[in-house]
Amino acid sequence: MNYNLNNTDTNEQQSTSGKRLLKLLAYIKTEHRALLGVFGIMVISQTLTITVPYVVGYTIDHYVAHKDFSGILRCAGLLLAIFLVNLIFAYSQTLMMGKVGQRMLYMLRSALFVKLQELPIAFFNQNKTGDLISRINNDTDKMNQFFSQSLVQFASGIMSMIGAGIFLLSINWKLGIATLTPAILLLLFTRILSPLVKKRNAANMKSTGGMSAEIQESLSNFKVIIAFNRRDYFRKRFDQVNQQNYKTATAAGVLNNIFNPVFSFCSQIAMLAVLAYGIYLISAGEFTVGLLISYLSFSTYFYNPIRQLAILWTNFQMAMAGWDRISQILELETDLKVIPAGPAKENAPLISFQHVQFRYADSKEILKNVSFNMEQGKTYALVGPTGGGKTTTASLIARLYDPTEGQVLLNGRDIRSYTPEERTRKIGFILQEPFLFSGTIQENIVYGNPTYADYSATQLREVMEKVGLDALLERFEDGLATNIVSGNDGISLGQKQLIAFMRAVLRNPDLLVLDEATANIDTVTEQQLEAVLKKLPAHTTRVIIAHRLNTIENADEIFFVNNGEITRAGSFDHAMNMLLQHERNT
Repeated sequence: MNYNLNNTDTNEQQSTSGKRLLKLLAYIKTEHRALLGVFGIMVISQTLTITVPYVVGYTIDHYVAHKDFSGILRCAGLLLAIFLVNLIFAYSQTLMMGKVGQRMLYMLRSALFVKLQELPIAFFNQNKTGDLISRINNDTDKMNQFFSQSLVQFASGIMSMIGAGIFLLSINWKLGIATLTPAILLLLFTRILSPLVKKRNAANMKSTGGMSAEIQESLSNFKVIIAFNRRDYFRKRFDQVNQQNYKTATAAGVLNNIFNPVFSFCSQIAMLAVLAYGIYLISAGEFTVGLLISYLSFSTYFYNPIRQLAILWTNFQMAMAGWDRISQILELETDLKVIPAGPAKENAPLISFQHVQFRYADSKEILKNVSFNMEQGKTYALVGPTGGGKTTTASLIARLYDPTEGQVLLNGRDIRSYTPEERTRKIGFILQEPFLFSGTIQENIVYGNPTYADYSATQLREVMEKVGLDALLERFEDGLATNIVSGNDGISLGQKQLIAFMRAVLRNPDLLVLDEATANIDTVTEQQLEAVLKKLPAHTTRVIIAHRLNTIENADEIFFVNNGEITRAGSFDHAMNMLLQHERNT
């Protein structure tokens, strides 16, 4: 399955925009009480605000013109009361929407992280870590900024425009039409340009994700950069992504900022029309000075929000572009589905490959029509040239991937019918490059193992002594309390493999897969590991992938893996002959 987020067709993205917007509304529904409260406050606030021009005009015509200072003071007191109420309402709106924005940010990031945990390894192989981090951090923050800062202003501006528009038309419909005509042109202009603005912002976010991925890759591999003195190479690569980000940011910035001057120009044209036509109506005796001032104020109340909406609309487009990138992840489904369990075959081998074929996304076929069995309690070795398919075979055994065709059976049942919890209890896997979490050794070796999750250090050490792991633990100065920082050089790769080994053995699995598990370990330590493996229960099956001959010479059965085929090698000598023959042929 293709999980590459950056290969999505543009037309396909546009066709799903409506569906994604509906999903966003579903998220907003969880905040319906807060939003209704904000909306109620906004209605009252805008109703009070829209009366201000009318009060000013009435004061001029009835009190200022007649020099009635007591009436002026009463109107001034009324305006002050309106302003104070609006101040309280504005603070309340900001506070409530700030909380809404933070809750939305929390929900989105939680949903993204949960979704990422559900997705298969194939997804992470096809997407760069830096880009995923950018989507979780940067793109969700764009959403938060819109909800916490822009949404209230956006809705408030729309309501102000509607209220002012009603007053403009009701006072004098001819002058109202002249005033509102530029707004119609702005609406058409915005509608035409918005898709392009969203596209440019999406491109900028994509390039930001690419730059984040490049930085993450460079920092993760900085030792290699230093060792090969290739700062120039990574500097050149960073310059390329930085230049690309600069170009997309500039293109997005130009479009993002085009609205404001255009909106301001149309606003000024409207004001000019009001002033010219209003003076004409005053000279004709159809208008008063106070009414014209009110009308100009209503025009300002209509066009000032439009100028703000120019910026807010850009923020909205950026938020929607971010939501599209977030939705790409949220819409994905794992291809490692759990299927209904059929009847298990009696007296079946522990593992059975039946006509298995496999290929990675956009790659050639790795395994071709492979069939073999592995019995319980035996030790199997997979040998063969680099790139022959050994690790792929082990990954299929542990169901890190599903076959393209064919079946993998575990205890006579399709391995796809086991839940992840059932499967991981039965199968232990030690990877070539074991991953450890920041924390103590104890926290790392009981990770995902509910049996020992609540054990004290003393209790856990007793368990480890019984299975022969105490000798390995002594290699760490502080024992189970040894602190580990992920990505830190304070612990060697060999030590990491020891911890991963202890973690896998403590699970007491039915099947233990060791993929080059002793590659970075000295011979003495390897002998200690062999002793531990011999103490495993008799029913435990071991699958060993190794290049060291002494590691595989005691295996019950050896498989030669090469060119998409898995062949029983028979004896150890026969397996070595097959390897030598392959080297001669290549």
